[in-house]
Amino acid sequence: MKLTDIYDALEHFTKQNLPTFIWGPPGIGKSSVVKQIANDHKLEFIDLRLSLLDPTDLKGIPFFDKENNQAVWASPNFLPKDKDSKGILFLDEINTAAPSVQASAYQLVLDRKVGDYTLPDGWSIVAAGNRENDRGVTYRMPPPLANRFVHLEMEVDFEDWKFWAHGKGIDTSIIGFLNFDKEKLFAFDPNKNEKSFPTPRSWEYVDKIIKSGLSEKLMLESIAGAVGATNAVDFMSFRKVMNLLPDIGKIATGEITEIEDEDHKMLFALCAGLINHLKESKDKDKVSNVLKFSMTLPAEFSIMLAKDMQKNSIAVESSENWDEWVRKFSYLLS
Repeated sequence: MKLTDIYDALEHFTKQNLPTFIWGPPGIGKSSVVKQIANDHKLEFIDLRLSLLDPTDLKGIPFFDKENNQAVWASPNFLPKDKDSKGILFLDEINTAAPSVQASAYQLVLDRKVGDYTLPDGWSIVAAGNRENDRGVTYRMPPPLANRFVHLEMEVDFEDWKFWAHGKGIDTSIIGFLNFDKEKLFAFDPNKNEKSFPTPRSWEYVDKIIKSGLSEKLMLESIAGAVGATNAVDFMSFRKVMNLLPDIGKIATGEITEIEDEDHKMLFALCAGLINHLKESKDKDKVSNVLKFSMTLPAEFSIMLAKDMQKNSIAVESSENWDEWVRKFSYLLS
């Protein structure tokens, strides 16, 4: 399932308190999508790593209650206590926990209880983990625990990532480069013992490296440390193309109406830059100017740019040039 499909499913499942397990390779945003739902719906969010706990940490420590002359369990303070609270209890990397710890999660997941503790009604449980064939440190999940979840398999989808990247303000050169070579968004090979490899998470690191103000002298090696040496060299070569871009601001104001260069690397970078510019200022005249400019580009780039404008809630359909654009490319849209 794509990230957007996972999001839609979790929105419904969390409302029904239906325990859900998200499977997928490392670095693709499993934890991010769960946290995003909590943020969007103003829910509390607790990220609990079972691999860091002992069985007694989850169940609590027994102590003697003198008043009632019995042993009781002191529930851990990291679990929600307020009966009126609402949130998501996220059990990340659950299958990296030792079997004894996973066993202590049985009751919490299915019965919403563990020891003397009861999870408030307003809380839902979501878990995530890497697949066993991803060469991570994992333990096979016991069938009794696995049967307590609805299991969703998450996959990487470039269009989903691109929409997210524009919304997050990811550097234009990264979006343009991955648009040019989509396979470099995620290239994890569990059969290779690589320290650095490209994933959505590591490209977000690259964005932070670029924005950190690091000198160009150290940029290549630093980016290689995030996505691997070969990918870093290819990316830095692509960034040089960015110097060939026309002034995006002048395209938006209508001062530049066409370009002669049809180098695909440059056009991918240009389209990414135009989307980011229009997201900052959705001025109707700028939208119309960009749409008019797009009609001078190769057809595939014009269509890609218009679709990206739509996905990013840029009102391209209300542009005075929209009808002309549709007539020009209707043969490709039908």
